[in-house]
Amino acid sequence: MRYAYFTGCVAKGTCPELHHSTVELAKVLGIDLWEMTDATCCGAGVIRDENPELQIALNARTFAMAEAAGMDIVNICSTCQQNLGQDSRALRDDPALLERTNALLAQSGLHFSGKVQVKNLLWVLVGDYGLDRLREKVVRPLTGLRVASYYGCQLLRPIEDTGYDDPDNPVSFDNLVRALGATPVDYAGKTRCCGFHILTVNEDTSTKMAIKRLEEADAAAADIMVTPCPLCHTSLDAYQPRAAKLQQSSVHMPVLHLSQLVGLACGLESSDLKLNQLMVSPQQALRGIV
Repeated sequence: MRYAYFTGCVAKGTCPELHHSTVELAKVLGIDLWEMTDATCCGAGVIRDENPELQIALNARTFAMAEAAGMDIVNICSTCQQNLGQDSRALRDDPALLERTNALLAQSGLHFSGKVQVKNLLWVLVGDYGLDRLREKVVRPLTGLRVASYYGCQLLRPIEDTGYDDPDNPVSFDNLVRALGATPVDYAGKTRCCGFHILTVNEDTSTKMAIKRLEEADAAAADIMVTPCPLCHTSLDAYQPRAAKLQQSSVHMPVLHLSQLVGLACGLESSDLKLNQLMVSPQQALRGIV
């Protein structure tokens, strides 16, 4: 299995431990990742607000590079998944837009025919790799660990751009948790927003949203929360102490990235996964496992 690996910005900057753990996990699973070091930011929807065709052209360049290499794209960020997925669909659905975009790409010797698929790591593990195969790689079952799977809002929506799981009642993440030997917990906020995208605009509202998600998981007796997105991870882990202080909350919820959770079950050590770089230590929650 080979993929063009679109790291995104945050997993290489704010949360480098998430990128590192993804690379280490891929080695254990036998997944070959070609890191797209020349790819640009997905635009995060911000560029689209000002100039939609500029964002599409930037992402079409990424698609064309992957297509030239003969690979689909894997990413580890929900915002990247949404934006790349939306722009890929726009190009496939609008021949005139695709023609205009390819005229721009031709200046760099690139061309996009629309064949490349964009998949979050969660979809790769559940759909392409398969849960039966993943179970065979588990050498450290996460027995007894209660996990709050956090899909967030952008990974599942809009359905026509992600197309993998029910945006209102998703099951894929919880099924993966079971395959690792852990116990998924159900809670109301698993598909709701963490507040990241308004963090620099309205910190009070953003932190209320983050704390609400964490408290919902805590009320469901989760030991840890796990997310497939570094933006959500930033809001829920890196910003958790400040958010708790601002919202006068006593919540203390370890938050792992998907690659870190799967890596633990597949035998990687805490040092391999950079768990010591998490803001909220998972040591107590993982006692007896690592």
